[in-house]
Amino acid sequence: MEQLLKRADVPKEHQWKLEDLFADQKAWDASFAELKNLLKRAADYQGKLNNAASIKECFELEDEISYHAERLYVYAHMHHDEDTANPTYQALTAKAKKLNVEAGEALSFITPEILSLSEAELDKLIEDPALKEFKFTLTEMKREKAHVLSKTEEALLAQVGNLSSAPQTIFGMLNNADMKFPKIKNEDGKDVELTHGNYIQFLESPNREVRERAFKAVYETYGKQKNTIAATLNANVNKNMFYSRVRKYPSVLEMALYGDNIPKEVYTNLIDTIHESLPLLHRYMELRKKLLGVDELHMYDLFAPLVEEYKWDITYEEAKQMTKEGLTPLGDDYLSSLQEGYDNGWIDVYENENKRTGAYSWGAYGTHPYVLLNHKDNLNSMFTLAHEMGHALHSYYSDNALKYRDAQYTIFLAEVASTTNEALLMDYLLKNAKDPKQKMYLLTYYADQFRTTVFRQTMFAEFEKIVHERVESGESLTPQDLSDIYYELNVKYHGKGMQVDKEIGMEWARIPHFYNSFYVYKYATGFSAATSFSKQILEEGQPAVDRYLGFLKSGGSDYSINILKKAGVDMSSPEPIREAMSVFEDVINQMEQLTK
Repeated sequence: MEQLLKRADVPKEHQWKLEDLFADQKAWDASFAELKNLLKRAADYQGKLNNAASIKECFELEDEISYHAERLYVYAHMHHDEDTANPTYQALTAKAKKLNVEAGEALSFITPEILSLSEAELDKLIEDPALKEFKFTLTEMKREKAHVLSKTEEALLAQVGNLSSAPQTIFGMLNNADMKFPKIKNEDGKDVELTHGNYIQFLESPNREVRERAFKAVYETYGKQKNTIAATLNANVNKNMFYSRVRKYPSVLEMALYGDNIPKEVYTNLIDTIHESLPLLHRYMELRKKLLGVDELHMYDLFAPLVEEYKWDITYEEAKQMTKEGLTPLGDDYLSSLQEGYDNGWIDVYENENKRTGAYSWGAYGTHPYVLLNHKDNLNSMFTLAHEMGHALHSYYSDNALKYRDAQYTIFLAEVASTTNEALLMDYLLKNAKDPKQKMYLLTYYADQFRTTVFRQTMFAEFEKIVHERVESGESLTPQDLSDIYYELNVKYHGKGMQVDKEIGMEWARIPHFYNSFYVYKYATGFSAATSFSKQILEEGQPAVDRYLGFLKSGGSDYSINILKKAGVDMSSPEPIREAMSVFEDVINQMEQLTK
């Protein structure tokens, strides 16, 4: 194995240029001192937020404080991520974090003070021309007013905050620290300890016995803790119910969607439309069974490779070029912005000693975005590049089109731009695949993305909905009830072609997302919206591209659902999900053709 480079030895052309944020430490220190002074000014507005002039000045100060705080934190944290063992940037990150907390505290009076005004006063402020650029902020505050309690009650709820994270904390400890899996025999007959980290690798093993051993060992281990984990999950549901009732929401689901102003129909539509598309997943299961050459398809066969590992080396330079060619349908403006990112120090490319793992896109308003990669010369890394540059260009377009406050987009929208890039790249690769083996490799990769990101996450979303509705109607759920609900969903989703093993009934016990309730549906809606965008772009051309670039330039200037609707994707209707499913059907058709 190649020796990892130390950070100091990484060639400049493979590093991001953080000096575009701050020229040096001295510039960072000066900005830090300036922010300290700005924070002192915040108190001047306390008790005065009852007229347009004071509110405008206060909002402007809030934006200036947030702008500086973000830049200081991002710079320190990204330097820390380059080399997590570097004590200078460990200290700088801690310093920036502390200042961010101070900033939050200094500005915390703004929302409650404005919300203490009457409805009529708020309406007057919303329509005041002097506050035109803050109209959306004030409208949002008014929308939240119905669920904000008195000062005393809010103070009490704030104190309950630490208790409310207990179910998630306890589950995390049990799952990550205390849960010990047995040793199992690997492909070579050696005893290897099963861990969270290597479980999926075992499920991807070409050796079926290894897959089965890993699968059974994991769920037997969870089965031994089922009472404790059921108690933590029930505690989480009860905590959610407490908050939804105290804050006067009709249900936990509606409380969870309220923040992004997502109508309940978006959630229920997703589940209903996926139900009508389940025959497609069943077809894919039958195809899996045929390709694996097995009499019965089991749950532990879902990650097994369908084609012999197709060796495809893609260097970073080739990945950049292919990604650019794949994104050609987005037009010259998008491509030149992408090239600007390639050429001007946006990307930190390769792994080095102590560099943070994984990949992300991040940055601060007023400077171009940044992308952290740990590039390997393979297909997965090329898709990661396309994905992260999708995020980066979303920020780039939003930041250039909008003022600081309106440029920040929601998580609901974040995955759309990144996944649209992946969908366009996949379309390009499939159209240009010369070798049937290569084409099958790509189709399998794509089909499994639909299975895991759309179907599986929707099944999770449906499980959460059923569990909360049962508890809200007064039932209590035993470990057996949870396993029965989960098992039946697996039978429904995977169809007759799948032998649904009883062990899968325990899978609910290992999903950490269930402690961040009603979140996973965003993966499925984001993927569907992106697939719908890419289909429109490929079929309609320029009009669809213009709508899509309009979406990228909208940041968070309106509610997420409205931003998507303006761009031609209405998530409150089943259409985008149906469009995504038609792409999935086309993938299955192509796979079936190749296996004839």
